[in-house]
Amino acid sequence: MSVFKTALKITRRTLLATGTASFIALGALPAQAADTIKIGLIASLSGPSAKSGEAITRGLTIAIDEINADGGILGKQVELLSRDDENNPGKGLVAARELIQREKVAVLFGGLQTPVSLAIVPFVNQIEVPFMGPWAAGTPITKNGAEKNYVFRVSAVDELVDIALVERAVSVHGSKKPGMILINNPWGESNEKGLMAALKAKGMPNAGVEKIEGSDIDVVPQLTRLQQAGADTLFMVANVGPSAQVMKSLERMGWDVPVVSHWGPAGGRFSELGGPRAKDVEMIQTFTFSGNESAKAKTMMEKLMARFPEIKSEADVTPAVGIANAYDAMHLSALAIKNAGSTEGPKVREGFYAIDSYDGLIKSYKMPFTADKHDALGPEDYLFTQFIDGKIVPIQ
Repeated sequence: MSVFKTALKITRRTLLATGTASFIALGALPAQAADTIKIGLIASLSGPSAKSGEAITRGLTIAIDEINADGGILGKQVELLSRDDENNPGKGLVAARELIQREKVAVLFGGLQTPVSLAIVPFVNQIEVPFMGPWAAGTPITKNGAEKNYVFRVSAVDELVDIALVERAVSVHGSKKPGMILINNPWGESNEKGLMAALKAKGMPNAGVEKIEGSDIDVVPQLTRLQQAGADTLFMVANVGPSAQVMKSLERMGWDVPVVSHWGPAGGRFSELGGPRAKDVEMIQTFTFSGNESAKAKTMMEKLMARFPEIKSEADVTPAVGIANAYDAMHLSALAIKNAGSTEGPKVREGFYAIDSYDGLIKSYKMPFTADKHDALGPEDYLFTQFIDGKIVPIQ
């Protein structure tokens, strides 16, 4: 008889011998699982954007450490369950189903990339579980048209970022005819719409829109068309890999044009991959440790260094926005659950609306969410930065 069959016989014999006690023990398992409040995370934990996923994980971890040290939520400790979406919308949706339906997470965090978030949004609205975005900026993520919207965000928002990008191009670089180089996916589409609207509001023409793929290794053809069309500034919207290819292609062309970018390049090894021109990119951010003299930022840096020994300096916490957005979002989620007095999705959703104030890492929040406003950050919370010696620092 195989070991497996023997073990199976023993198990059945034991169950029959112990009778009701066995059913009590088996019935206790769900209760044990409910002894913690589970928070789910879906993000790119591998590949070119892994540093962004790592940053979000670190921000959540520090916040959960603080919450648990303070007694947890509703008398229970908080547990983080993470899944790697590999920058794949299909895998992100599968992970969302597993974390919500099997693991019973109270709040689901994630969607580092807009396409992944957009794949998850209809599901969370249907199943009525709050989805918190600490990174993806696509406007339709929170403005998704659902009658009962379960998607919240502590991050940038494309349509607001695009206004800021246009304003910087005009006020700093004197741009009169900017061009756009955008990733060919829903995030790029979201920003194309936002940039066109922002330019129209200023009565400005544009030099055209060029699309790039994540797999492109030569962007010279697209950039050449923009150059020939008279582009005097480039708006760039792409994550680390394609953004690096844009800057390397500009270097090969010898085209010294200002590049005003969304925050995609901040999500990985852009300063290494982008070549000599990487330092010239002006990126929007919601937070930076560099030059930040607030007591909360200094305390957070100390906690990060203590919790993660591999962190030796500010250069090791790039991108800081992932840390800060996730940290504040976790504390706001904890307040929502406390307000709800429950982990039931509809009650937690109402709990977000009931948050009065929270003194966060990014800012002091006052009624961050309402039924008509599911984004906690706005244009007043944005700043422009650049890579200097591997660190993201504010542009003075």
